[in-house]
Amino acid sequence: MTKQFTLGQLATHLGASLVGDSDYQIDKIATLQKAGPTNIAFLANKKYRNQLADTNAGAVIVSEDDAEYFSGNKIVVKNAYTAYAYLAQMMDTTPASASNIHSSAVIHGRVTLSQDVSIGANAVIEAGSVIGKNVQIGPGCFVGQNTVIGDNTKLWANVTVYHDVTIGDNCLFQSGCVIGSDGFGYANEAGKWIKIPQVGGVNIGNNVEVGANTVIDRGALDDTIIHDNVILDNLIQIAHNVEIGEGTAIAGATVVAGSVTIGKHCQIAGLVGINGHIDICDGAIITGMTMITKAITNSGVYSSGIPHSTNKEWRRNIAHFRNLSEFKQRLKSLETLTEHLKNIDE
Repeated sequence: MTKQFTLGQLATHLGASLVGDSDYQIDKIATLQKAGPTNIAFLANKKYRNQLADTNAGAVIVSEDDAEYFSGNKIVVKNAYTAYAYLAQMMDTTPASASNIHSSAVIHGRVTLSQDVSIGANAVIEAGSVIGKNVQIGPGCFVGQNTVIGDNTKLWANVTVYHDVTIGDNCLFQSGCVIGSDGFGYANEAGKWIKIPQVGGVNIGNNVEVGANTVIDRGALDDTIIHDNVILDNLIQIAHNVEIGEGTAIAGATVVAGSVTIGKHCQIAGLVGINGHIDICDGAIITGMTMITKAITNSGVYSSGIPHSTNKEWRRNIAHFRNLSEFKQRLKSLETLTEHLKNIDE
């Protein structure tokens, strides 16, 4: 259902300055190019500043630096992108993942349900679990024994949370994610793999968001730990006994091997591979397709992925790469010869 707000309400919500008609009605946020008269748009990137002249938006969110370039209704803020985020939350029309408690939900008698819990069709909640206030558990979800889910947390459909998992308040889990599955723990005896039971749990803090089909494995002995305000994209693998520090963001298809400790406020791009049993310090930034094989002890930007080229260029370069050892030996020989000739001249 569409929500309507006046520009005055929006500006008050943001604690921002309004230039224009405070009673003007807004029903949606849109891009500068596609916005209509009842929409509010935003300018967060100066390269789109030229679109201000042609936009049909009823109002625009602009930074203080960009305010002079738009003469219509505008909300002036310090950071237009964060203002957009706050307004998007205010105007969000995303439905609940569940309403009330569906008759087909299977809830053990020793489950503790707090006020205003919603549980969708065919969800299963096992013995000893504690479900906080205003929690939404979508259709087809599974919550294992002795798991705790904090207030206002939302599980979309078909989320699986194993036993002995603790989840904090205000978390969001997208469909298909799995929390608390077994870590990849095996011993090898004469070629035979012997499974090591994974008896640790998973401990997730407050305000954590986990993307679709992301997996967080339980610890082998101690818990896997995800601290407050961590955001994880889709299709990420977090192995057993990983610890991720507060405020860190990890993009899709990244793989974190076991017993890795990632610091606070790191930014890790997609398709990154992180080797096991290493530490990454606070504030590290890792670009896409990077392979991390040793500890990172100083904050900064780290890369190792190779940008694409034409197939012809790639084949030529990889042929050179395979001969690097030979090139090194030839270069060393030339350096030795050069040094010898230099000594003769002297």
